[in-house]
Amino acid sequence: MKKLREGFSTGSCMTGGAAAAALWLTTGHCPHVVEVETPIGRTLYLDVIPKKKGTCGIIKDAGDDPDVTHGSEIITSVEILDHDGPIHFVGGPGIGRITQEGLKIPPGDWAINPVPRQMTEKALRKIIGEKACVVTVTIPGGEELAKKTFNPRLGIVDGLSILGTTGIVRPMSEEAMKDSLLAELDMYAKQGFHEILFVLGTTGENALKAAYGEFKCILQVSNYIGFMIEEAVERGFTTILIGGFVGKLVKVASGTMNTHSHVADGRIETICTHVALHGAPVEVVRKIYDCITTKAAMKVVEEEGYGAIWPNIAEKASRYCMKTAHEMAEVGIIFLDGNNEILAQSKNADSVLTKVKK
Repeated sequence: MKKLREGFSTGSCMTGGAAAAALWLTTGHCPHVVEVETPIGRTLYLDVIPKKKGTCGIIKDAGDDPDVTHGSEIITSVEILDHDGPIHFVGGPGIGRITQEGLKIPPGDWAINPVPRQMTEKALRKIIGEKACVVTVTIPGGEELAKKTFNPRLGIVDGLSILGTTGIVRPMSEEAMKDSLLAELDMYAKQGFHEILFVLGTTGENALKAAYGEFKCILQVSNYIGFMIEEAVERGFTTILIGGFVGKLVKVASGTMNTHSHVADGRIETICTHVALHGAPVEVVRKIYDCITTKAAMKVVEEEGYGAIWPNIAEKASRYCMKTAHEMAEVGIIFLDGNNEILAQSKNADSVLTKVKK
């Protein structure tokens, strides 16, 4: 298997651009390459794009990670003041602003995370000493790119975030996805929420909003149902409603808490089990067993008159989820059919829905 190539973060780009800009201002020469010391002890050598004196760009390289900022130019300007003092960070075009409590940066400030700020300050202090300065970072096209990220869900408006805790981008999209989910979960927890709706994706979210109206606390958890239940309980959530297409959530009824197809399946087998428990003859069970997709199995279930299995499967999924929560949270389940209509729900779903909606 090909080894995936690492890249470097937007935080490293800002640090490199700021260091190059400060060197230009203090020596009169802009370096072609700048060294960036990462928090994990790795040294990066980044190519510098001179803009004007005190302003330098770095092209973000995400390696083999599917990062929307890959190839973007991170442009950083430095203004050195004539007195000693702190380093102030400002977001230019393409950098988002924080609007909600619970993130690492307070509302009203620019979406430039703490570690990139620390990296840049450390690099600048080696060049300008204790002088005060203003660091302004911009990302051309950042406002449009941000629409493809989690920023809108986190209440970060009008642009991207300057990110990175290690300075390195490792091509592990699952880890990055989980980090993004936890950032959103942390935000809700710090805002004092104890009830939350988990959906698997945008389609499910839209379907549940169409059925029940807006939700104050809603999070798309993708395939990471068990992981997010455990993390939610750890943060004090006591009521969780989970809604999504039955083809994914039926896996949870077999105890599968990561619904990615590469992890586990068991959808058809679970449906077969419940149809058999409802007295279906072997021929019907075999007919369902031979189905390749959940939709095909659902069609057979409907044609053969065994639609009563769906509430039972939803109930089983609810029990497995509460077991995953160590009985510290009530977890309700809502199944959506292929047309994004409500197919079935667990017995506690109505009461859980009421608490999540309050």
